[in-house]
Formats: sequence, C-alpha cells, structure tokens
Amino acid sequence: MMTSSTDILPANISLANISQANIPQAKALLYRWLQQQIPAERLAWLDNRLKQLAEKGAADRLLFTTFSSVPRYTTKADLSLTDADLREADSIRAGWLPNGWSLDQAGRTLLLLSLPDKAAESYQASIEKLFSAADVSEQIALYQSLPLLPHPHLFVARAAEGLRTSMTAVFNAIALNNPFPGDHFEQLAWNQMVLKAVFVESPLHLIQQLDRRANPELARMLSDYAHERWAAKREVTPELWRLIGPFLNDQFISDIERALNLPSKEQQLAAAIACAQSSLPAAQKLLSQHPAAKAEIADRQLDWDKFSQQYLAA
Repeated sequence: MMTSSTDILPANISLANISQANIPQAKALLYRWLQQQIPAERLAWLDNRLKQLAEKGAADRLLFTTFSSVPRYTTKADLSLTDADLREADSIRAGWLPNGWSLDQAGRTLLLLSLPDKAAESYQASIEKLFSAADVSEQIALYQSLPLLPHPHLFVARAAEGLRTSMTAVFNAIALNNPFPGDHFEQLAWNQMVLKAVFVESPLHLIQQLDRRANPELARMLSDYAHERWAAKREVTPELWRLIGPFLNDQFISDIERALNLPSKEQQLAAAIACAQSSLPAAQKLLSQHPAAKAEIADRQLDWDKFSQQYLAA
C-alpha cells in the first residue's frame, strides 16, 4: 500500500509552495511540437480525442483507449527540439527537460493535461487507473509527465512507489532529468532513489538537484555501499565521491584516499574534486599530493560538471 502523499513530502515544503507548471502554456507548447512533426490527418485524430476528454464526465474507457492508441498516430520518433524550445519548457516548469522525449510521450502528456482537473481527487483517480494498467512505455510517459501535472502533491507517493520497479527505464523516467523528486521527495525517499541509481548504474549527474539535496546520511549510505563493493572486488562509480566530498570526516577520508590511489584516472580525479569540496585538513593534504589535479581545480578547468561532460557522457 502506498504511503500518503503528505507523509513523504520534505519537511520544509508545504502544499502551498510546491512547484507547479503553467499548464495552459505547457499544453500549447506540446501541441505546437506535435503539430510540427505529425501529419495533419493524424493530428486531427488527436484533436478529436482531446476535445472529448476535456468534457466533464468522459468515460474512463475513452481515456484508456486513447492513451494506449497515441503511438499509432504520433509514432515513437524522437521529439525534435531546439535550444529555444528547451528554454521555453524550462520557463513553463523549472527543470522540465524534454530533450529525450518521443512524440508519443509528448502526445500522452498532452492528454493528461487536457483532462478536467478541478476535482483533484477525481483527477488523481483517473491518473492512478492509468498507472495500474500501464505497460512499460506507458509508465515511462506517465512518470515523465509528473512535474507538469496539476495537484502534484497527490502524486508524490506514486513517484516514490515507482522507484521500486525492476525496470531500469521506468526507474530512470522518475530519477533522471526530472525535477519532481528533487522538489517533492523527503530525505529517505531521496536517499533511496540515489542509492538505487548507483546500484543500477544510472548516471548520477542526470539527477536534478543532486548537489542541493546531498546530505550526511546519504554520504554514509554510499560509503557503506563502496565498502561492500570493494569487499567483493568490484568497482564503484566515481560519481559517488561527489556526494561524499561535502561531508568528509575521519570516517570517509580513508575512502577518498583509497580512490586517489586507484589506477583509474576517473577515480583519481573524482576523489580530488571531492577533496576540494572539503575544508578538512586531511582532505587538503591528500589533494596537495596530486598537484596536477589540484591545479586544474584551482584554475576552474575541473569541477563536477566538466568531469561529467568529459568522463561520463555517453
């Protein structure tokens, strides 16, 4: 059974100040993108269904069949977006990054935003019914749409529940390039999401608000994970040190020292950046033993963003 949405909101966030999208603008932008890539006769089908679904009292069956049928009319081709499109998306909802979306995902999100939403519980019930019957591609579209939906606080529990999935693509739809977890998850759900991202080898730098939501408990969990991996003669992602660096202490410094002494250049550089994040004298001493990396960091030629672009980009 899912936890109540208000039970897993961050303590410093109230329902009144939760981030929300400008829904009319989001709908108009999604429609424009679809209009640019879909033939008029196929778009006419979508127009008709949007009109029917916007009417109060539309049958659930109509929603289910329409949501399922979208790819037949839009195709699953990539959504073609410009830098200006992405800036406009971010202005409509901070953190909305649809550059990896497909046409059917955009069409399905447009459907969700076109449903009558004044009755919050009724709207939530319709979305939950879609989740309960969704296949993998439909789940991805649903989770990607969360930051745009009205009444976002009602879907916090759904997003947290979705993290339990065994399908990496579905997990990534929640965790990566999605502002919803960073805005809405309390610390326990957030930490579990990041730890699972490490476990399934999802790129941490694609988690929005990664640095802002870093915390000592997460650093401890990741250190424990690293020790388990090393005991099994296995490696850990160098991104792990990004979340431990701000909280370096006597317990963690030996982990960083070990990473600095590994043969992997990526591990060495990541550990060096982690040292630079800390004022701990032992961390600064370790960094001084790697003058080349220290110089790059000092000259702003090396930070976490540049590290991700150079060593972690696919």
